[in-house]
Amino acid sequence: MNRDLIRQIVNVIAVVVTITINILANALPINGLNTGEISDSFPVYFVPAGYVFSIWGVIYIGWIAFAIYQALPSQRENPRFRRIGYWFTLGAVANSAWIFLWHYQQFPLTLVMMLILLVSLIVVYLRLEIGVKPVSGAEKWAVNVPFSIYLGWITVATIANVTDVLYDLNWNGFGIAPQTWAIIMLVIGAILTSIVIVTRRDVGYTAVIVWAFIGIIVKQSAESSIALTAGVMTAVVINVLIAKWLIDRNNQGRLAPRTA
Repeated sequence: MNRDLIRQIVNVIAVVVTITINILANALPINGLNTGEISDSFPVYFVPAGYVFSIWGVIYIGWIAFAIYQALPSQRENPRFRRIGYWFTLGAVANSAWIFLWHYQQFPLTLVMMLILLVSLIVVYLRLEIGVKPVSGAEKWAVNVPFSIYLGWITVATIANVTDVLYDLNWNGFGIAPQTWAIIMLVIGAILTSIVIVTRRDVGYTAVIVWAFIGIIVKQSAESSIALTAGVMTAVVINVLIAKWLIDRNNQGRLAPRTA
């Protein structure tokens, strides 16, 4: 069987299996525990309001769009998909393994899976050259946007996963208050997002971070320092995106040919 065809089939299977596991995680639920309930059992501050997690519905739709698009016969030899190889599948395996480890409360191992997922997505993101290489409208919405959203959310999830694991290990935070660590994480998240904006002007990735930060404002409203920091970082990220857009538009105007 053609290697490209095998890759297409494996990606489709990876999407179907991962979505099924994620749905069953709460529908059954696995090990009798709900994913959100486990998350709420950690008294940490880098956690958004429950409604924010509805973004998984958007991520699932993105996975399906990617699976269908890359499986088209016309896309079998697409060099972008060849560069991805099986990195998406690796991430799907890590995602599925994370679900089982989380529900069976093997928290240190969940961080290992989360980091594998994050690295696999970064590799996919870079190999797709999102925000760097122009693509067709169909490829943008079926490939670029889904991976931008997915990576944005996993960036947030990784930071949250780290805080959960450290709490589970009874880490004292070098004597620094948990609220302060949450503020530090928010600033780091904003810096990372600003880097993505400056280098890629990725609206999808940025929108997810803003969505999560607003959710943190809602969830942590009783902690004024955290809510305020989340609000300020949200404003910073939005302004960096606007500034980048204006600079790029100005540069394009200067480079545009002038007619007599």
